[in-house]
Amino acid sequence: VIVYNRDRTKLTADSLAILAERCPNLIGFKDGVGNIETMSSIYMKLGDRFSYLGGLPTAEVYAAAYKALGTPVYSSAVFNFIPKTAMEFYKAVAADDMATQHRLLKEFFMPYLAIRNRVEGYGVSIIKAGARIVGHDGGPVRAPLTDLKPHEVEELAALIKKLGPQ
Repeated sequence: VIVYNRDRTKLTADSLAILAERCPNLIGFKDGVGNIETMSSIYMKLGDRFSYLGGLPTAEVYAAAYKALGTPVYSSAVFNFIPKTAMEFYKAVAADDMATQHRLLKEFFMPYLAIRNRVEGYGVSIIKAGARIVGHDGGPVRAPLTDLKPHEVEELAALIKKLGPQ
């Protein structure tokens, strides 16, 4: 079992310790909240009791910081449409290659975030749009979310195209 810490399930080091004691098959903690103080306290209290996984939206932006906290891996939603770039970034994090991380953050992830952050809920919409652009249509988002606007899809397509074949 892996606990996924999210907006409505914000665990503390103490509450996670209680769960760990009661559930011996609880082996992992995935963080989707992004509170560095909480992550530090969990790691300091529970250490190697868990495998730690970053689960923030666009986790690449936080990957180096989370690695420093003892969370060396993360889930990547962009892997669904730019797998080569996602792996290049992951390998750069693993190797502490800040030059590659910064290049990819500057060339793709920050412009990507500029699109994603325009509308609440675009975190899902932009992943579906990216997948659709590369030929993996997952259908529209469900209400109350909205799909990206056509000009935003064009912006995302241009970012993907700049990365080269995936």
